[in-house]
Amino acid sequence: MRRLRLILFWTHLVAGVVAGAVVLIMSVTGVLLTYQKQMTLWADLRGVEAGPPSSGAAALSADSLVRLVASRSKKTPTAVVWRNGASMPVEVQFGRDGRQYVSVYTGAVVGTGSAGMRKVFSVATDWHRWLAMTDDARKTGRAITGWSNVAFLVLVLTGMVLWWPRNLTWTSLRSVLWFRRGETAKARDFNWHNVIGIWSALPLAAIVASGAVISFPWASDLVYRVVGEAPPPRAPEGGSAPRTAEGGAGGRERPSAPMAGRTTDNAPLVGDVPTLAAARMSDWRTVSLAWPKSTEAPLVYTIDRGMGGEPTKRATLTISRTGERTKWQPFDSLSTGRRARNVMRFTHTGEVLGFWGQTLAGLVSLGAAVLVYTGLLLSLRRLLAWRRRVARATASPQPDALRA
Repeated sequence: MRRLRLILFWTHLVAGVVAGAVVLIMSVTGVLLTYQKQMTLWADLRGVEAGPPSSGAAALSADSLVRLVASRSKKTPTAVVWRNGASMPVEVQFGRDGRQYVSVYTGAVVGTGSAGMRKVFSVATDWHRWLAMTDDARKTGRAITGWSNVAFLVLVLTGMVLWWPRNLTWTSLRSVLWFRRGETAKARDFNWHNVIGIWSALPLAAIVASGAVISFPWASDLVYRVVGEAPPPRAPEGGSAPRTAEGGAGGRERPSAPMAGRTTDNAPLVGDVPTLAAARMSDWRTVSLAWPKSTEAPLVYTIDRGMGGEPTKRATLTISRTGERTKWQPFDSLSTGRRARNVMRFTHTGEVLGFWGQTLAGLVSLGAAVLVYTGLLLSLRRLLAWRRRVARATASPQPDALRA
């Protein structure tokens, strides 16, 4: 057992030293990204007046609104988002070309979103995902953050063993379960490292493991294989991925293609969206329509009664415009592999548990930053102490017998 702990200790130490700086960057940016969706929406709608212009004013039909947007825009939307509430504007997304918030009563543009807030989160995301590398270097940056995340998982798993007291008594447990005052710098760092490590170990393991699933295709495929399913086909590298209402392929915004002719005839016939949503999910909060690629393409709606990152509260409604049957896909109807993969995706941000899950993920990310900081300080002190021992051994005089 002693030898096992020694092996785990050196594995823990080496992984921390090698990946520590990158893990620190990911932890700090993870804290900054905790409430990204809420803060972005708040900044976008701050000061926006989108309520009825007069008492009893009737809202435009969703068809009329979408046709109006399509007729006056020089860009093709990528998605349209309706939010439940009489004073909530409709959001029209244009991929990398931005977005417009449109009054549901007049069709007028009442806002274009907060460029400053989005820039802050864009910079934080770039550092979190690929260390702010650009263009072709992003692939290298993503590999570095991905493998550093794997090293962090090793740190967490080995730490679960190392942080646990060898003698399981209340006194020894208390010393690692809560912060102590009046300690030297070294003892304080050791105490903080243990306390934060123990309290954050389980949620941190879930966040880091789900991060590996996001980073590596083989890890994502493994989720399906574990439950006995074949992984879904993957888009070829450099090819296009399915669009999402959150903004482009895989959550990233992308340039939109020009609309052929830019006439109202090309606008999708979307029907009465609020009524359509309420019929399927009475407590809906948002309905997102991925803009169809053609007039014959089906209408794909994502109806959500959560905060945008709770897959169990989301469903997809696909309405064919060529005669096929309407398809309704709530979370429970998905295969086991897809359900597991969706849950893993939003476990990384904590959103799978709603607001309190996000809060927990943010606190754990903050704790991870402290863990890396204290861990690197402890490693540096160990290195300096080792160098002092070597220097003393080298400088000490040799006995006469040994000299002879």
